[in-house]
Amino acid sequence: MLRRALLLKLFSAATMLRWNDKIRPMDLTELDKQAHKMVLAYFLGKWEEERGELDWIGIIEGGLFELLQRVVLTDLKPPLFYRIKSDPARYGRLNDWVGEQLSPILSPLGAAFQRRFREYFDEPEDGVHHRVLDAAHLSATCWEFDILYRMNPGGFEMEAIRERLSTALEPFGDLAGMARLREDDASRRFIDLCGQLRFQVRWANIHRAPRTSVLGHSLIVAFVAYLFSMQVGACRARRINNFFTGLFHDLPEVLTRDVISPVKRSIEGLDAVIKEYEREMMDQDFYGLLPPAWRMEMRLFAEDELENVARVDGESRRVGSGEIGRLYNEDRYSPRDGELVKASDRLAAFIEAYLAIRNGSAAPDLHEAFWAIRSEQSHLHVAGIDLGGIYADFD
Repeated sequence: MLRRALLLKLFSAATMLRWNDKIRPMDLTELDKQAHKMVLAYFLGKWEEERGELDWIGIIEGGLFELLQRVVLTDLKPPLFYRIKSDPARYGRLNDWVGEQLSPILSPLGAAFQRRFREYFDEPEDGVHHRVLDAAHLSATCWEFDILYRMNPGGFEMEAIRERLSTALEPFGDLAGMARLREDDASRRFIDLCGQLRFQVRWANIHRAPRTSVLGHSLIVAFVAYLFSMQVGACRARRINNFFTGLFHDLPEVLTRDVISPVKRSIEGLDAVIKEYEREMMDQDFYGLLPPAWRMEMRLFAEDELENVARVDGESRRVGSGEIGRLYNEDRYSPRDGELVKASDRLAAFIEAYLAIRNGSAAPDLHEAFWAIRSEQSHLHVAGIDLGGIYADFD
């Protein structure tokens, strides 16, 4: 069962500042970096998938495991971390210690999950899913560094860092997606547009800590949706679809900004108008950046994110939440739990309000959201998940 301790550990990445010894235009956090990394992993993975079968579960769980490792090793600067990693014996002992620190919060997810966490860091790193994640990690770091370089052109270590990053990327030049990022303007614009969601702060008009971005929030939703899917025994395709729906469900906000729920509810029909505008803007400015073969899938993730769907007789069909588990929980149906993603989204918003209040915010809107979401969600059962037990964990 998903518990409070793990959820708060994931959110702790929102307080981890990156490049905090450099001049920067805004705070760059570990949560946002990891979210951008998973967007890049999707992009790189889709291109590799065209060459052959790809372990998407390995990519998703690897992203989660690497985030958890990072939040434990918060004080290790990258050069020191990579020095330790170059020595297999030391790196193994370090990961043993990380596993011990995380054992209490991972144990509710079961022994098999804990075993996969530990084994992931012992696997050879030449597997495709490892290489996709490593390339995505470095590409997200380079994206950040390009911003910082403009503000620190003669800064200490800047040229050395640029050289190290360039050298580190060279071994991944054979990945199809890396060539696309080098050569194709549309691919770079896709990554840049997704990256802009790092700059859009949720609850922007309210003082709160930590301040989560739209993209960081989306990663939390994605991982929660994945863990819920795992808990209910979802098939492989269902877990993958639920994760990437969580990751991309707020993508239209790069074109419309984050419109908070009270505003959407203030005028009857306004939510529908916003949705219609989002679709028009996505058609005009976004989908054309993707290969045609990817566009239907991205529409499913970004536009119809709250619908339960399964692919039946070659067509996408809306189905009830209970039907997915009973009738369509097989890869051939490519099912997706929109209701489960929505529950994950609401839970993430609840925790954002919870943390802000715990950290001293007295904003009435936060207190109202905290109680409204709790009252709305805590009595629900969605796709076999008892949400009441999770919300009760925050008493």
